[in-house]
Amino acid sequence: MIDENGFRSNVGIIICNRHDQVLWARRTQHDSWQFPQGGINPNETALQAVYRELTEEVGLRPEHVKMLGMTQNWLRYKLPKRYLRYRNKPLCVGQKQRWFILRLIGDEENIRLHTDDMPEFNDWCWVNYWKPVEDIVFFKRRVYEKALHELAPLLFSKYKKTN
Repeated sequence: MIDENGFRSNVGIIICNRHDQVLWARRTQHDSWQFPQGGINPNETALQAVYRELTEEVGLRPEHVKMLGMTQNWLRYKLPKRYLRYRNKPLCVGQKQRWFILRLIGDEENIRLHTDDMPEFNDWCWVNYWKPVEDIVFFKRRVYEKALHELAPLLFSKYKKTN
């Protein structure tokens, strides 16, 4: 779904393990790594999209993870002009994302990248929580920084706000 400003509604999914490392996945058609993410379908909530994308992209089912939290607001990024598809109507200029953080409570063997004929990812690994900010494609970097900073207090006591 693309809103009136040209942003496609999307969910971003951060999966952590018991050591607070995050799942980092390599895209099949590109030499790039990212968190699982995907569009929100019409008549689907963001939470429903998380669980659908989780299963489609990394093979995990709701019983394999525990929901820890989500960002309060939409985080947006614009696509560079070279990635815009001007023939598509409505024109998508970027994404607005709601980010979710989940803890893997199932076994790592439950992570399966090849659940359909066109897998999104062909490899994955656990990395330090902040590593994705260094590695993500430039136009998504600010969104990754914002999401990770907002969600860090759910994992790390030094980021918890004191009142």
